[in-house]
Amino acid sequence: MPSGIRVKICGLSTVEDVRAVADAGARYVGFVFFAKSPRNVTIEQARELALEVPLGVAKVALTVNADNALLDAITEAVPLDMIQLHGSESPERVAEVKERYGLPVMKALGVADAEDLPKIADYETVADQLLIDAKPPKGADLPGGNGLAFDWRLLEGREWAVPWMLAGGLHPENVAEAIARTGARQVDVSSGVESAPGVKDAAKITAFVQAALA
Repeated sequence: MPSGIRVKICGLSTVEDVRAVADAGARYVGFVFFAKSPRNVTIEQARELALEVPLGVAKVALTVNADNALLDAITEAVPLDMIQLHGSESPERVAEVKERYGLPVMKALGVADAEDLPKIADYETVADQLLIDAKPPKGADLPGGNGLAFDWRLLEGREWAVPWMLAGGLHPENVAEAIARTGARQVDVSSGVESAPGVKDAAKITAFVQAALA
């Protein structure tokens, strides 16, 4: 892909979703293991979906403050390429998960204003990738996938020691602007390519990837 932009589509729950994402040219697929999410899948569902993912597309398990018992069950059953920690996991927990499972770990971090940026550095030395997402509103049930954006100007000119991915309120109509403003080389979307909560739209997936790679 000439643009060098890598796209992650998160919250897949059907074989049709997987095929649409692969056909569109995304480089990551995300499976959500969080009961409160409309995108939640069982371990059995995720295994079936993961086996449909073509080579060259990374399979990511999104978990929220998961204990070792859940992570053990997921990693034993589902062929994965990465674990995404989307809760309040500490840098020590990130390092522990990485060592225990031998898989790359992506840590999601919420941003609402400039005061949220310094803490990102705490994870640079332990995570393999960072996911810079919009901070959920107070009292929200979901740590991500809320369709909220933050002020992208906060990220202008910023770099971290590991690859990072932009998330939060992205959709086909704004992803190109988000990339231009932040310099992101990777973008993540979930609700922005859905026709209803948890229901992916193949046309929106294609439009999003095309806009990101344009």
